[in-house]
Amino acid sequence: MGSGRRVLLRPGRPVRYPGCLVIMSENLFLTPGLARAGHYAELYSQLEALTTTEPDLTANLANTAAALRQAFGFFWVGFYVVRGEELVLGPFQGPIACTRIRRGRGVCGTSWAEGRTVLVPDVEAFPGHIACSSDSKSEIVVPVFKDGKVVAVLDVDSNQLNDFDAADQAGLEHLMQLAAAWF
Repeated sequence: MGSGRRVLLRPGRPVRYPGCLVIMSENLFLTPGLARAGHYAELYSQLEALTTTEPDLTANLANTAAALRQAFGFFWVGFYVVRGEELVLGPFQGPIACTRIRRGRGVCGTSWAEGRTVLVPDVEAFPGHIACSSDSKSEIVVPVFKDGKVVAVLDVDSNQLNDFDAADQAGLEHLMQLAAAWF
């Protein structure tokens, strides 16, 4: 964030952020007409300002899921957190979801087991896809790393086929670098 720049995050409560004054608001501010890559960059700075002073993991994951859904209109956005040998549902936005996923199962379990982003243009074509909702058509899952280990995954579903691309992958991976600090 540049010196003197204002970012709105919550009403009426100024917060000091290195090099700028952050005025809190309930809305995201995204420039109309930008491609997704530009919106990811704008979203990153707003989420960074929102989460930098918040020590609670649940609050940060919840606000991130809400911001992604609000910014892009995705069908489902949420986190699964590694708990022993399973991924356990964390904060999310969208319809109810699968609660526990085993390592290597479905798109989320595959991302965790392989430690890589998995982008699926058509979930029906993904071997072993776990259908939490028949409305989900495409999906991207991004791991969150802490000390070289996957500690969670971000799962984003769309009700459109082939809705994710390299710009989504790059933008979400960058956001998950920010998320690593929350664990």
